[in-house]
Amino acid sequence: MPPTILAEELTKRFGEFAAVDGIEFEVEKGEMFGFLGPNGAGKTTTMKMIQCVTPKTSGRIEVAGMEVEGHETEIKRILGVAPQELNLDQDFTTLKNLLVYSRYFDIPKEEAKARAKNLLDFMQLWDKKDVNIEKLSGGMKRRLIIARALINNPQILILDEPTVGLDPQARHLIWDKLKSLKSEGITIVLTTHYMEEAAQLCDRIVIMNYGKIVARGVPSELVREYAGSTVVEAANDPKVIACLKQMKKERYEIVGDTVYVYTDRPKKVVPTLIGVCKIPNVAAREATLEDVFLKLTGRALIE
Repeated sequence: MPPTILAEELTKRFGEFAAVDGIEFEVEKGEMFGFLGPNGAGKTTTMKMIQCVTPKTSGRIEVAGMEVEGHETEIKRILGVAPQELNLDQDFTTLKNLLVYSRYFDIPKEEAKARAKNLLDFMQLWDKKDVNIEKLSGGMKRRLIIARALINNPQILILDEPTVGLDPQARHLIWDKLKSLKSEGITIVLTTHYMEEAAQLCDRIVIMNYGKIVARGVPSELVREYAGSTVVEAANDPKVIACLKQMKKERYEIVGDTVYVYTDRPKKVVPTLIGVCKIPNVAAREATLEDVFLKLTGRALIE
């Protein structure tokens, strides 16, 4: 089966600046696929090219077997897009936001009403159907934006930071809804800065940095490849480095005042640091996708 989204040597330049620099990826039908990366990595630009909003500079991108250039209308009809911005119409109620949006897809009035009711039920918002947008909580607005993106029964759902700024309860509710949509066969593509979100939801991810893809794969496999099972932390001290060099096989990274050791042998590393090398304040924890992200993209703040 051909991929639902295919990109080859995809490039987007703004003058001399390459926002997206020759990337390649495939999104399979029915999977949840994540784009991770620091601000300015090229994630949103890539999403906009998939949405036919931003034209590519060069390379190739197909959505549902159609070249993006020349098939913008057909592609937009099968996409559902939930932007990061809370761009709901403040003058309308919850229900009317969906009904007005349905007109862009020429959905018959009665069919639009039925779809809107089903979506508000699905997102646990039906009791808010007559409430003006300004009176909804942040989590309710985010769920409504996703409901709006589903009004046209899309084959592909595009989500840009779907749970940004939400409390844990609202975030987990949206996670449950996205898992339910995936089980129905909808292909979901998302960007997120929440590493736990990517690890929980995504079948596969790509990590971008400075317009390029620096890693790709199943989240759990990327953790094992780049960070091992455990991260051991110790103070940045010459004695720590000397001790690690004696162990030879251990991968480590020095960041500021801390040494991070990425290992599959914590029962060897920790006792050696503490007992043999007499290093105080050694801590061990399970490796996570965040460790991979920071290792590949750096820990410096990018504005």
